[in-house]
Amino acid sequence: QVQLVESGGGLVQPGGSLRLSCAASGSTFRTSAMAWYRQVPGKQRELVARITTWDFTNYADSVKGRFLISRDNAKNTVNLQMNRLKAEDTAVYYCNTHPALVNLWGQGTQVTVSS
Repeated sequence: QVQLVESGGGLVQPGGSLRLSCAASGSTFRTSAMAWYRQVPGKQRELVARITTWDFTNYADSVKGRFLISRDNAKNTVNLQMNRLKAEDTAVYYCNTHPALVNLWGQGTQVTVSS
């Protein structure tokens, strides 16, 4: 059974950068597409970026060109480098497989972009 722990969130000024990390445990990591999601209170969780087992990536239009998802199968981590952050990027960020597995949703990590 895989477990996911997100970290790296915090408060950052508009235009700044953050790097989120998702540490996975369990042997199923290498066989699963992984993704970062985010959620704002009152709105549905949205897919931000995904990366397949062969490192093919997709991004939401709102973050394309600014965010970069990567994975390190040897270390069982998936990362999200976020650059040129905007206020509208403020959300709780979660990692999960794609498609998501309901039992893997954790607490996420809060990203707040504000001056």
